[in-house]
Amino acid sequence: MAKKTSKTMAKLQGQARKTSRNKTSSKKSAAAARSKPKAKTKPRARQTFNVNHFRAEDFRADGLRTYAQYRDLGMSKATNGLLQAHVIRLLPPCDPKVVSKRHYHDVNLQMIYVLKGWIKGEYDGEVVTMHAGAAWLQPPRIKHTVLDYSDDCELLEIITPAEFKTVELE
Repeated sequence: MAKKTSKTMAKLQGQARKTSRNKTSSKKSAAAARSKPKAKTKPRARQTFNVNHFRAEDFRADGLRTYAQYRDLGMSKATNGLLQAHVIRLLPPCDPKVVSKRHYHDVNLQMIYVLKGWIKGEYDGEVVTMHAGAAWLQPPRIKHTVLDYSDDCELLEIITPAEFKTVELE
């Protein structure tokens, strides 16, 4: 029985040494990880506080589309070009000969929210009608076409970056 006990003791001592070595090596690797220089992050664009209150006279016809008026929310300037945000008021009546031009935008992100009315569009072959309260994300460079919209259609659009290229197709 003494022989069995000494073998068991030796086995337990060996396991204790192994565990102790593992703890030591894990402490060393944790310390090494802490001492490694951290990857440098890209500095963020300076941003300023910005508030934009509604004024009907702020809608302008100098935007991307002739069938729309745009109310810039001042986010491009406030974010140093990080993003653009504006309200788009689509002008009635919808004329498919003017609005239904297939195109895409060379952006990082484009999110649209319907504030009033509805808009119907085709996105990479899928026709969808969005009503007030609907939001959608258009992936970068998705080919799309405006098909129709209500006379009271207003959209909130947020795009990154603020400056981007639109490419007309066909």
